[in-house]
Amino acid sequence: MPAGGMELLSFLLQHAEARFYRVEVAENLFGEYSVSREWGPRGRAGARSGRQMLVWFSNLRDAVIAADNWRRHATQRGYRPERMAK
Repeated sequence: MPAGGMELLSFLLQHAEARFYRVEVAENLFGEYSVSREWGPRGRAGARSGRQMLVWFSNLRDAVIAADNWRRHATQRGYRPERMAK
């Protein structure tokens, strides 16, 4: 989540082959929205072991549609939702 931003929506998906895929929608201080995607080996989340991509949107509707499309695509490739720890 961007510094100073607010997390609006987050998906965490796990793959049977010990991999994860995370999609998160957040708002920044300037009223823009971002969709952050991160994927890689399970248990080693972070930029050094996985991959990360950040895409900016000018409105929430487009950001949520994009996040849902990426989530759906990941589930079609075998990723399944996992409960997120609080």
